[in-house]
Amino acid sequence: MEEFHKVRRLPPYVFEQVNRLKASARAGGADIIDLGMGNPDLPTPKSIVDKLCEVVQDPRTHRYSSSKGIPGLRRAQAGYYARRFGVKLNPDTQVVATLGSKEGFANMAQAITAPGDVILCPNPTYPIHAFGFLMAGGVIRSLPVEPNDSFFPPLERAIKHSIPKPLALIINYPSNPTAYVATLDFYKDVIAFAKKHDIIVLSDLAYSEIYFDDNSPPPSVLEVPGAIDVCVEFTSMSKTFSMPGWRMGFAVGNERLIAALTRVKSYLDYGAFTPIQVAATHALNGDGSDIAEVRNIYKRRRDVMVDAFGKAGFEVPPPAATMFAWAKIPEKFRHLGSLEFSKLLVEKADVAVAPGIGFGEMGDDYVRLALVENEHRIRQAARSIKKFFSTADDTMHNVISLNTRR
Repeated sequence: MEEFHKVRRLPPYVFEQVNRLKASARAGGADIIDLGMGNPDLPTPKSIVDKLCEVVQDPRTHRYSSSKGIPGLRRAQAGYYARRFGVKLNPDTQVVATLGSKEGFANMAQAITAPGDVILCPNPTYPIHAFGFLMAGGVIRSLPVEPNDSFFPPLERAIKHSIPKPLALIINYPSNPTAYVATLDFYKDVIAFAKKHDIIVLSDLAYSEIYFDDNSPPPSVLEVPGAIDVCVEFTSMSKTFSMPGWRMGFAVGNERLIAALTRVKSYLDYGAFTPIQVAATHALNGDGSDIAEVRNIYKRRRDVMVDAFGKAGFEVPPPAATMFAWAKIPEKFRHLGSLEFSKLLVEKADVAVAPGIGFGEMGDDYVRLALVENEHRIRQAARSIKKFFSTADDTMHNVISLNTRR
């Protein structure tokens, strides 16, 4: 049977190829160290779990919840933005709870996109940024991801040469997968550009609290005066509070855009389970000590990875933020591309990583490494990779021709 129209618009999910190989290896008894999926291994803080257990005892909380988010949760998110960014939000009109930032992005795409609308999107980037709009009938025009002066000339060309004029610009800092961090000055230029050309800005700030090395906390684009006129920002509790399976996030910002998202969501879901929303409220109203501990754990893992992988011959630049490292494939293997290199690491080193091509064609020289294994396992992964590298000349002929090896 012929593929459905929207399914045809989606390329093969490259991560699934690595996942199948990983599952097969595990079924055969291999101990795979998984640095691929950004699935936090840290437990949700006890006080949040305790609050969930307390509230779930009340049968009144077992009924349908609120798609928009219960009032206390929206007030807590507005309070977080006021404390963290100095941004004042109306919890009734400028905040909506989402089932994670991924769902928020996908439903915002459904809310605002007409067939053929042009969306400006970084490349490489988190897949939902592009594919959410592709599924909604939009067209993606790629931009560079680094938040500096090189970002704006391609943006100007896109405005000049796109027909119809672009509807929205997506930004994601700290970036998944590249870990780039934007400055407030960069955001000021982005908002000025958006207002000049009458386009929407959609900001993904899922990693705002995972930053290292005494760097300044990453800013919100909504800190720019007047940004709320054109912007919505998405956040998530998945990484900040180690709550990935709880599926809790937020969209905040421009009232018209938030209203559109809220209306679409009202047709599609009843919101997260009420005890989860209450527990999330408790987390947001906390003193921040849980966040600091998570940040410290990721920093220690990052430092171990940079050191151990470097000694193994796999240079990993230390990310300034996020729970990921974005590493260039060693030159000897770069001609393979990121998907084949990732497969080799599973087959030959029992290590899984995320191929950069899964985040866009501009990522094919890279792999993404997630800090989701403990320090001992990260060192173990480095040793396995070092062993594979040292024997590659003798073993890779079984996998692929090495005519181009140096």
